[in-house]
Amino acid sequence: MHVVLAGGGTAGHIEPALNTADALRRRDPGIGITALGTEKGLEGRLVPARGYELRLIPAVPLPRRPSGELLTLPGRVRGALAMTEAILREVHADVVVGFGGYVALPAYLAARRTGTPLVIHEANARPGLANRLGARFTPHVVEAAAGSLPGATRIGIPLRRAIATLDRAAMREQARAELGLAADGPVLLVFGGSQGAQRINAAVAGALPTLLGLGLQVLHAVGHANLAAVTERPAGYHPVAYLDRMDLAYAAADLVVSRSGAMTCAELAAVGLPAIYVPFPIGNGEQRLNALPVVNAGGGLLVADEALDAAALAADVGALVADPERLERMGRAALAHGVRDADERLADLVLAVARPADVAGEE
Repeated sequence: MHVVLAGGGTAGHIEPALNTADALRRRDPGIGITALGTEKGLEGRLVPARGYELRLIPAVPLPRRPSGELLTLPGRVRGALAMTEAILREVHADVVVGFGGYVALPAYLAARRTGTPLVIHEANARPGLANRLGARFTPHVVEAAAGSLPGATRIGIPLRRAIATLDRAAMREQARAELGLAADGPVLLVFGGSQGAQRINAAVAGALPTLLGLGLQVLHAVGHANLAAVTERPAGYHPVAYLDRMDLAYAAADLVVSRSGAMTCAELAAVGLPAIYVPFPIGNGEQRLNALPVVNAGGGLLVADEALDAAALAADVGALVADPERLERMGRAALAHGVRDADERLADLVLAVARPADVAGEE
């Protein structure tokens, strides 16, 4: 059996694909897996690091909304489509699993032209054009946020096993020790994606005396380009460029301030961490929509990017830290909303679509 994964460009597309690949390999180490990607995408680093084959095709960026750019789309797709078709035939693909991104549309069209079964996963509350088009080609569509694509089944987002199986309470002491944090007292975890978030970083810098005065430790992923500029490092403040072990960071934390990418929202809900979400204001508004379900369930607060400053951050964090019962309720609400087994559920679907005769025989 051979599975082709299409989800390149950003970590938000690549991580769910690789987590699904891990789930498939746990079922059957002999399953062949090929990931499609482009020369400039993060997949060039992330896919080989996880031990999977990467095949490159030309990037086909799509406009987020129908526009004049669509007129040039056929020409841009043609070459990528021919290469993708050749890859599907070469590896004898049994199924294509798409997650959106720059390589998704050629993969969906190639699957259709070669008669290869297609499964689509949508992570965002507001899908991109590739998944909106691809969902018309297959009945096998799943999503993280209910209602993102017509007829889709909500399963959540495939997560890394270290996070999906995380016991925060059991890991708390070890996590704090490994991260250089004190064992006692509340910890505020702050991050804004792999590059950090300037608005969040500035708010934390301004609010830091107040936050530390509340007895908080602050673990702050500021981004590689920003770490050198952090010259003030008082006791209790732990700035880092990047957090490689998010499972440890989640286990150590009591409250989070972050952007609200789909993967971030899914992970925080799955591990039961209350959060103050600050959606990235650029794009099609999907980050706000990603956070709304868990916020509406009581698992977090939503603060607009333009409303976040030092005073607002200090006030929101202070109110939550001063009310441990409320913080605990928010954590329980987040956990109840979260989904930990999306990788297994998507693996079930992929296997059923790729081997329908085998599944029918087992039944």
